[in-house]
Parts: sequence; C-alpha cells; structure tokens
Amino acid sequence: MPGHEKEIAVGIAEAARRIGVSTRTLATLIAREEIPSRKVGRRRIVPVAALETFVNLGFERSARKDG
Repeated sequence: MPGHEKEIAVGIAEAARRIGVSTRTLATLIAREEIPSRKVGRRRIVPVAALETFVNLGFERSARKDG
C-alpha cells in the first residue's frame, strides 16, 4: 500500500525532530560518530534504527546510574 512503507532513513531535520534535538546538536552527534549517517548526493540521511538505538542506549545508561 502506498504511503504505508516504513521509512528506514530520514534527513537531518526529520532525524533531529524525532529525537527532540536541534539540527546543530544532531550534526555534533554525527561528527562525534555517536549517530551514524550517510551522504547521498548533496543530502545526508540517518538510519531510523540508529536514532532508536541512540535514544534507547541513553535510557539504559540512565537507568544503570539511578539503580
């Protein structure tokens, strides 16, 4: 069904929106290699799975410190 495919990668602005940071912060995370990305032509894309992993790892680390 058109429009129901799951996105596997998104652009910088959408990636930043999804994890709740600015595009500048996301660029910093990418530069530090904390979040992987790839250039496709003039556009940079970020795997959605990488965003989920980044956020989930942050929660796991936080839970270990609190527990």
